[in-house]
Amino acid sequence: MTASTSHIIPPHGGELVNLIAQSERAQELKAHSREWPSWDLTARQICDLELLLSGGFSPLRGFLNKADYESVCHKMHLSNGLVWPMPITLDVKEEFAKTLTPGKSTIALRDAEGVMLAVLHVEEVWQADRQAEAKSVFGTTSTVHPGVDYLLNRSNPWYVGGTLEGLQLPSHYDFRSLRLTPAEVRAEFARLGWRRVVAFQTRNPMHRAHVELTFRAARDVEANLLLNPSVGMTKPGDVDYFTRVRCYQLLLSKYPQGTVKLSLLPLAMRMGGPREAIWHALIRKNHGATHFIVGRDHAGPGNDSDGKPFYGPYEAQELFKMHEAKIGVTMVPFNMMVYLEDQDKYVPDNEVPQNARTLNISGTQLRQRLNEGREIPAWFTYPEVVQELRRSFPPRHKQGVTIFFTGLSGSGKSTIANVLLTKFLEVGGRPVTILDGDLVRKHLSSELGFSKEHRDINIRRIGYVASEITKNGGIAICAPIAPYDATRKAVREMIEPVGGFILVHIATPVETCEQRDRKGLYAKARAGILKEFTGISDPYEAPKNAEVTIDTSELSPEEAAQEIILHLEREGFIGVNSGAA
Repeated sequence: MTASTSHIIPPHGGELVNLIAQSERAQELKAHSREWPSWDLTARQICDLELLLSGGFSPLRGFLNKADYESVCHKMHLSNGLVWPMPITLDVKEEFAKTLTPGKSTIALRDAEGVMLAVLHVEEVWQADRQAEAKSVFGTTSTVHPGVDYLLNRSNPWYVGGTLEGLQLPSHYDFRSLRLTPAEVRAEFARLGWRRVVAFQTRNPMHRAHVELTFRAARDVEANLLLNPSVGMTKPGDVDYFTRVRCYQLLLSKYPQGTVKLSLLPLAMRMGGPREAIWHALIRKNHGATHFIVGRDHAGPGNDSDGKPFYGPYEAQELFKMHEAKIGVTMVPFNMMVYLEDQDKYVPDNEVPQNARTLNISGTQLRQRLNEGREIPAWFTYPEVVQELRRSFPPRHKQGVTIFFTGLSGSGKSTIANVLLTKFLEVGGRPVTILDGDLVRKHLSSELGFSKEHRDINIRRIGYVASEITKNGGIAICAPIAPYDATRKAVREMIEPVGGFILVHIATPVETCEQRDRKGLYAKARAGILKEFTGISDPYEAPKNAEVTIDTSELSPEEAAQEIILHLEREGFIGVNSGAA
């Protein structure tokens, strides 16, 4: 006998949307797909598509049309009056948009491997005002905000609205038993007889404070607990979800048996603060949750360029309260949890007794302790969680690191890089690879010229190879000219999530480089024979954020290499106990 779900909270809009076509219709769509243009979905679009197809975004039946999009941006409602705070759009390139005919075109939506996941029946195509969208949805146009940065710098300028028919959900090969659709979560609640369910959203590892907070929330409203972490796109630099999920699994035993359910949510977060809190609650309502925990700075992206938070600490709670009746989910508000040392327990910061000594470790401080191999106290988190985090985040002397040189031709980059290579090999302990500009040109980029576009491609290739070396615990020494600041920053962003990145600016003046010119390159550039030569006919953008700056007109190659080694020792990447230099 199938358990009835009638006692479970209705989905948003009254019906749990399921956009997966029946097998006969799916075959029909596949047969026609060769006639339709294809769009290869981005990582974020795949996350959005999965929640559209499964009903996680009920009542939406596709990507928003223009009227709904504008109503969501400016009023936080769909045009039919239902509250919905986040625009769900299919953004495409202009040349693709120009090939579509609203009302007639159908698009085959495909994953990175070319598998057709769904078809979109095109209703509208328009060029969005993404600046206005950023201001309305995020309250700022600052690209320091990761949601705004994605919108303005990474998304495409044209939007396509229309209804979807799904062929299959995106494939996942990890944590299969934890990847439940909204319908599956609801069925599980029905089977267990859960009527009141409080949901908890997280994109970080959970520690004692989070366990205490969620336990209190469930106890206070006499509900069971749904741990529903986001495992789609989160904030750049976050702990990878594989590590996080292993930590969540370890924590399940900390709750009373039979009171908690873990299910993973393939959500691409926007870090939209107050609006995002409402969005998160609606998604959990579709999964069968009646209550939703809104903590301090819910889904906040941190600080702006002036060091001020983008959103107030309890702004999300205030906005949620204003719309709670329309959302149809009860908010369980929480202040920040702090540890009372003398009582060995966690309490919300507004319940701290006068003069009591409190302790707290921030996410930044936790990362520092992991990097330095320092103790992480048991009052902060559980020993088994620490062990799991240490597996994924070893101390710096066991991490990979990229030493990335930049400087003019003849400044001494290759010579210093080779000295460093020799010193690291002499000590041993970690694999070391040198990616010299000339060698990379020969083996990786032989087809490229020296235009700005080709130079960027070359540097990004070097960055990609270095990121793979770094990710696997090696030392990558890169010695290209790398004249452009934006490209160097892109390489840093590629490497820092997987290990260390040290930018070394060889700031040798052009006059000195020209005097040393063994290959006669500067003479050829002055004569106009060599076009686009850095420092003569093409600009060199000196970095403002280099960790080490060296002028080789004043230092020998060995002295210069020693400066870099001293910096690496100070940062903990090499040292006495590390088995490296």
